[in-house]
Amino acid sequence: MVLSLLTFALLAGAGILGGAYWFDTTLRRAPVLTDYPDRPAAGHGTNWLIVGSDSRQGLTVEQQQDLATGGDIGTGRTDTILLVHVPSFGSSTPTTMVSIPRDSYVPIPGHGKDKINSAFAMGGATLLIQTVEQATGLRLDHYVEIGFGGFAALVDALGGVTVCPTAPINDPLAGIDLPAGCQELAGRNALGYVRSRDTPRADLDRMINQRQFMSALLHRASSPAVWLNPFRWYSVPRAAADALTVDQGGHVWDLARLGWALHGPTTSLTVPIGEFSSGDAGAVVVWNHDVASKLFDALASDAPVPADALRGQR
Repeated sequence: MVLSLLTFALLAGAGILGGAYWFDTTLRRAPVLTDYPDRPAAGHGTNWLIVGSDSRQGLTVEQQQDLATGGDIGTGRTDTILLVHVPSFGSSTPTTMVSIPRDSYVPIPGHGKDKINSAFAMGGATLLIQTVEQATGLRLDHYVEIGFGGFAALVDALGGVTVCPTAPINDPLAGIDLPAGCQELAGRNALGYVRSRDTPRADLDRMINQRQFMSALLHRASSPAVWLNPFRWYSVPRAAADALTVDQGGHVWDLARLGWALHGPTTSLTVPIGEFSSGDAGAVVVWNHDVASKLFDALASDAPVPADALRGQR
């Protein structure tokens, strides 16, 4: 979702050093990466956690209604959780993008077991990062977060993004009624598209749509229609800077490398799932821990994604 501006910041800003400097100094940073006992050791490559939160912060009541977000402006939860592994320089392994279901039933440090998006509600990005690190055994190097309003504004600044749903999507809760086939979405409909669970496989389909949308967003951001348009040299970085929160050590060049890596060959998948269950936490997703461990071990060593982790993926 977020990553277009990264590629754009280099493509449109590679020759505009002043703009890149402005973007870097304007980025909103938060001290979310912290050390703690038994934190996983650093592996090969670079691990990013990309989070789309359902925060309505900064949105007026009218904007919430227009974006069909509902009126809950509480602590905020995670609407999207993506783990991205960028291999070390020179590695032949492609970048890997792993969707983590927000209903994943995992241990949350200090809070027992619960849905993973509860970690964000209980302790913000810092607790979510620690939860992901402990569940995967991977040390996270960088963090990016974007809220509802920022996402829509970024898509609008890019002039829209093209998606190609294979079936109509009519979801009043997400505020969309889209036909099948390729179409360009403005910010409001793009937000509804990546939020909608009104499909046969609900969250599983939504995670696939989110990954496909990210690819389409990057394609749009790197297109001549964007980086040859002087108006967008201002509007896209401005929208991105307003929309994003990054870790305390994140810089424009880190974002640019992430965008570049995601614009190239990628392996995309959802964390291997063992079963869907229910209990005190409600309906939850239980990982296939044996296969998931092989996946995360492979990422830690810059090895290809194991074949059994890709089995059954779409």
